[in-house]
Amino acid sequence: MISTQNLSLRFGKRALFEDVNIKFTPGNCYGLIGANGAGKSTFLKILSGEIEPSTGEVIIEPGKRLAVLKQNHFEFDEFEVLKTVIMGHKRLYEIMEEKDLLYSKSDFSEEDGIKAAELEAEFAELNGWDAESDAAALLIGLGIPKNLHDKKMKDIDANLKVRVLLAQALFGNPDILLLDEPTNHLDLESIKWLENFLANYENTVIVVSHDRHFLNQVCTHIADIDFGKIQIYVGNYDFWYESSQLALKLTKEANKKKEEKIKELQNFIARFSSNASKAKQATSRKKMLEKITLDDIKPSTRKYPFVHFKPEREAGNILLEVNNITKCIDGEKVLNDITFTVNKGDKIAFVGPNELAKTTLFKILMNEIKQDSGEYTWGVTTSQAYFPKDNSEYFNTDLNLVDWLRQFSKEKDETFIRGFLGRMLFSGEETQKKASVLSGGEKVRCMLSKMMLSGANVLILDEPTNHLDLESITSLNNALIDFPGTVLFVSHDHQFVQTIANRIIEITPNGIIDRYMSFDEYLENEEIKKLRESMYE
Repeated sequence: MISTQNLSLRFGKRALFEDVNIKFTPGNCYGLIGANGAGKSTFLKILSGEIEPSTGEVIIEPGKRLAVLKQNHFEFDEFEVLKTVIMGHKRLYEIMEEKDLLYSKSDFSEEDGIKAAELEAEFAELNGWDAESDAAALLIGLGIPKNLHDKKMKDIDANLKVRVLLAQALFGNPDILLLDEPTNHLDLESIKWLENFLANYENTVIVVSHDRHFLNQVCTHIADIDFGKIQIYVGNYDFWYESSQLALKLTKEANKKKEEKIKELQNFIARFSSNASKAKQATSRKKMLEKITLDDIKPSTRKYPFVHFKPEREAGNILLEVNNITKCIDGEKVLNDITFTVNKGDKIAFVGPNELAKTTLFKILMNEIKQDSGEYTWGVTTSQAYFPKDNSEYFNTDLNLVDWLRQFSKEKDETFIRGFLGRMLFSGEETQKKASVLSGGEKVRCMLSKMMLSGANVLILDEPTNHLDLESITSLNNALIDFPGTVLFVSHDHQFVQTIANRIIEITPNGIIDRYMSFDEYLENEEIKKLRESMYE
């Protein structure tokens, strides 16, 4: 068990949180959520001992081992991949190194023999004989093939380094596991593997993630940083979100009697209790849910940007025809004879392991690069708005936010522009910030503002949820569900894809797989699974 006692963290006069007293117990997975800047990553660093709190303390049950997902991707560059994973269990790795040193001595003494026997006993107790096979299994589960296990970390791709560090954190069954954005740079199969791993994990997990589907799949509790406090709620992210929205609605309706409010909340909880029965800890969670009252759930202080896309005109029936497009980059064929037609009302998620292929297709469709062969034709009634994966070129300017957005608006009046920025959570002095100094999330909100002002009836979005907090992702998600036009998009956010797309196109080395169905149906379809195997041979 890990707990905090009167924990506070202050930077000058600003307090991230005050007098936090919470317990994280074994067998549960806690999703740590909060607005950008609320202190999620900082709180994990306090729990791990990397940062000292201003007051209070972190208490870890004696003898319990804590593991952390490391963020420094260069820390282990000189070590082999497999060895880097085993280093996640510090004591086991120390024993292995000490044993090797002893056995390599030319003047091996009786004293050395006694020491070696002690080390061997502790090695066996820590399951050391299975260390290499266990580490290899973790790596393979996270999509790192066996031929890379003996390579040095500096010699593998940066995205794979992230996976090795995740395997390092998971290695050796730590009692307390701290994970900060563990799904970053994972493909869908690796994310699913991690979901299954954590769902069956019997110790304590505390995780920060912007992936709502992941939080829903793995979390038994939500730890919400808000109001300068950290409050723990039973249930997954969706339960917390719906509860907080309902609480907000109910507190605004002051004219209603409290009994009616409590009844409505209890009815809501009863609906969720049936779902909770499927998860581990089911009985105890259900009992706890039944005890929740209105006072237990506060309305959140978080702000959601207003994202709304409204096309200026309706498009015709055929919006885009793509015929036999092929493209090679640096000698590699990333698009191979791609053919499809986009029809009115399509909301297409482009999927597949090759990120470059999807980005290249979008760049071709937006006339940013030329295909090697083939052609595409946009319908005459269409207008397109594009969200590129890399938006940096749009912000290489000294313009402030008002003037930056004015470039893309037919309405030039400053009051209008400021009002628009306000709805996207830029207010007061923030509107005078230079575009060049914006954070990643702020740039994304600016690009979405630009798209909203375009009035386009076709939206093309390449990884739009990168850099966004959960509130902005939720707002964008809902806006694209409600959008009456056509959407072509790429995203690793499972819930984003599942709730928006009515059609899936997977780009493979040997063409495309194209189906009108939801994302979950696509993933579970046995016929498609067999087809996918043949397309990647």
